[in-house]
Amino acid sequence: MNLIEIAYASPEGEATTEHNTEVPSDTSLLASLGIQPQLFIFQWINFAIVIVVLWFLILKPLTKKMSEREKMIDESIKNSEKIQKNLEKSDKDYQGRMDNAKVEANKILEKAQIETTIIAEEMKNKTKKEIEQLVEHARKNIKIEKEEMMAGLKKETAEIVVAAMEKILSVKMDGKKDKEIIENALKDLKA
Repeated sequence: MNLIEIAYASPEGEATTEHNTEVPSDTSLLASLGIQPQLFIFQWINFAIVIVVLWFLILKPLTKKMSEREKMIDESIKNSEKIQKNLEKSDKDYQGRMDNAKVEANKILEKAQIETTIIAEEMKNKTKKEIEQLVEHARKNIKIEKEEMMAGLKKETAEIVVAAMEKILSVKMDGKKDKEIIENALKDLKA
């Protein structure tokens, strides 16, 4: 039973309409299929209205949004490819710059090492010359002090010899004899 028959059914549960399975002879092919022509036309009009409403309210904006989204995705893919190419190019440039910087750094280090060696050698030579000058100056000072000491020693030795001679001889010597004795004593010391 269909819904319409259920609505018109009597409350006692008896069916008021009878189901007739016989097809009247004056009906058309559609009627033989159980289709009523007026109802069929209204259903087609309703279907067309639903299709038009669906097209303008849902399908057309949806296809428009999908085409916009597709364009946006295509542009994003193109932009990402450009960015990837730029990134690779930047990476190559960066590597080139780093290589150049390493080469320049090595050149600077080599130059600094050469300059350090030269400066160290110059300082070594300068220090050596200063040491030689100090040694020479010290030798001169030692020689001068030695000569002064020898002169003082000779003088004191001569005075001691004169004093000892005076005591031994108990005679005061004069300047001439004194000089002779001192010279003889000095000659003996040198020999």
